[in-house]
Amino acid sequence: MEGPTSHSYFSQRLRLHYVDWGNEGAPPLLLVHGGRDHCRNWDWVAEALRDDYHIIAPDLRGHGDSQWMKGGSYNHVDYVYDIAQLLHQTKMNPVTILSHSLGGSISLMYAGLFPETVTKLISIEGMGPPPEMIKDRINVPIEDRLQAWVADLRKAAGRIPRRYDSLEAAYERMQTENPHLSEAQARHLTIHGSNQNEDGSYSWKFDNYVRTFPAVGVPFEEQYRLYKRITCPTLLVRGTESWASDPEQDGRAKNFQNVKSVNIEGAGHWVHHDQLDVFLGHVREFLAE
Repeated sequence: MEGPTSHSYFSQRLRLHYVDWGNEGAPPLLLVHGGRDHCRNWDWVAEALRDDYHIIAPDLRGHGDSQWMKGGSYNHVDYVYDIAQLLHQTKMNPVTILSHSLGGSISLMYAGLFPETVTKLISIEGMGPPPEMIKDRINVPIEDRLQAWVADLRKAAGRIPRRYDSLEAAYERMQTENPHLSEAQARHLTIHGSNQNEDGSYSWKFDNYVRTFPAVGVPFEEQYRLYKRITCPTLLVRGTESWASDPEQDGRAKNFQNVKSVNIEGAGHWVHHDQLDVFLGHVREFLAE
């Protein structure tokens, strides 16, 4: 496939990367990836939609070809600011957003803060842990959460990025992580998601600090308040083989003004990889409404 062009922009003094699939003058579409992922994981979706939209896809801070934080804290609100800056600097508002996991969470928060800038929103498993797990976290005393955060940061600081002897070894790890991937998908994601080290080995591009969760942030109830501010049509997508719960059944879909949800059979957390054609069918139908 003919690939996108690479660009940089700045947010909070970080140089961040995004790709642009061209087709200026068409309606803008923003694709936001998940945690420990990268912008080129959207290539199959972008290839399918590029004739109808002007697509850009960023690497979140600490991911892909974007810079890493000087410290070790990656907070949702900083990701949201980065997205706000990208759309502000590229002048791509109002925009349709398609997002996954961490990117879905960021996009939902952004759309709640700036509802007038989003025309339609698709979030693949972007609502975080199931409600029962959230209750367990809420009931943890703040001192325990802070102590766990300190321990996690120390663990991340001592963690040496794994090195693979060859690209083939990294590819095998990629396929083990998601057995739904085809060989072609796994190789593509590995090539764009890894760097070759000076000794010839390969490591993943993401910063290990992105594995840690901030001890404090926007409370879940406040996030739900933001969801209620989203005015655009919203599509919540879930894979039936994923850990994520159904937002209709667990009640979280009630926080949206205009929402549809869909469960896709035979898909895990990476629905857009596991069942690409089925996923694109739902996306096209929703965008055409």
